[in-house]
Amino acid sequence: MEKNQAQVLGDKDVYEISPEIKKYALLDVGFRETKQKNFRLERPISGDSPYNAKYTLKVNIDKDFTTLKMDITDKSGLHNLDIFKVEGSEPEIQDFHYQTEFMIEKNILIKK
Repeated sequence: MEKNQAQVLGDKDVYEISPEIKKYALLDVGFRETKQKNFRLERPISGDSPYNAKYTLKVNIDKDFTTLKMDITDKSGLHNLDIFKVEGSEPEIQDFHYQTEFMIEKNILIKK
């Protein structure tokens, strides 16, 4: 996989940085600029309430828009998880796909 592509653990879809990506679109969607000028998004993944989220979606894009990293972690953010294998996680999987579709609509990601 190229460095501008990423796939979360267990997902069949591969995502790539859109060639039409804009800094302001990243900020509008909720990405934060780091001290190194890279962009990071951390979003709760929850089927019902963001306050009861079991998982976190982490997306990192470097300042040159050439490197993409995506992970789904537990609440602590320390362990990558495969929510696609967790029994009863269908609402969280739908929420994950909703969030990635939103980033596709905003020309941040494209699905390969």
